Amino acid sequence: MPRTNQPLKVIAVASGKGGVGKTNVSVNLSVALARLGREVMLFDADLGLANADVLLGLRPERTLHDLVTGQVDDLQDVLIEGPDGIKVIPSASGIAAMANLTQLEHNGLIQAFSAYSKPLDVLVVDTAAGLQESVTTFCRAVQETLIVVCDEPASITDAYALIKVLHRDHGMRRFRLVTNMVQDRAGAERLLQKLTTVCDNYLPEVILDLAGYIPMDENLRKAVQKRAPVVQQYPGSPAAKAFAELARTVDRWPVARGADGGVGFFVERMLQSA
Repeated sequence: MPRTNQPLKVIAVASGKGGVGKTNVSVNLSVALARLGREVMLFDADLGLANADVLLGLRPERTLHDLVTGQVDDLQDVLIEGPDGIKVIPSASGIAAMANLTQLEHNGLIQAFSAYSKPLDVLVVDTAAGLQESVTTFCRAVQETLIVVCDEPASITDAYALIKVLHRDHGMRRFRLVTNMVQDRAGAERLLQKLTTVCDNYLPEVILDLAGYIPMDENLRKAVQKRAPVVQQYPGSPAAKAFAELARTVDRWPVARGADGGVGFFVERMLQSA
């Protein structure tokens, strides 16, 4: 499918807790969207504990930390190419300062992102796990928020907590769910219903949609061990087919023309809201 002239679509992938497969969703969704002919950028926004590059089998020589500290001046110096041509912005791992940037460093990021002028259709933002301020900041700045949840009590409780914070503190009403590691669509629908029931009781204005589900699949674990996205390593597997379907769903979501402005506009909006 050829590229279109649609405005930039920006999607945050979040979760209430770690260990639910959030980064796996971000990585495989990005590659699957690229396979639809889209120009895709994956921003690893877990600024202190980044690992998207690991799941993609990439070894970045430079990270966002180098851009922030002025060791490089151009976003292009940090970008690395991943499978199917996706552009990856690797962040740093184990550098606590990345999670607490100064205003000057914020301004530098805005300038670097604003200077990026190459064609781009979709920006996927892989946020950190949990409820830290950077997560809510990213979710407020994007057009769509995908919340990854598993059918286990801690994941459901923490996903609800994230939805509650984003709704009550920041006015967000609509959330898209990706149910991960479920048996089938019926299991995904049951999980959606569990969260919907809680929201109907305590957050009646919140709307939850099932964007897609990823089934239990041993191939996904094997792909992680091989440091490769499952859509590339095992394209015929149930998980890969599910990611392809999720990408088609995401690709159909409309984007308001007023949201256009490029990747630099998104980052500026994000940092101004922080």
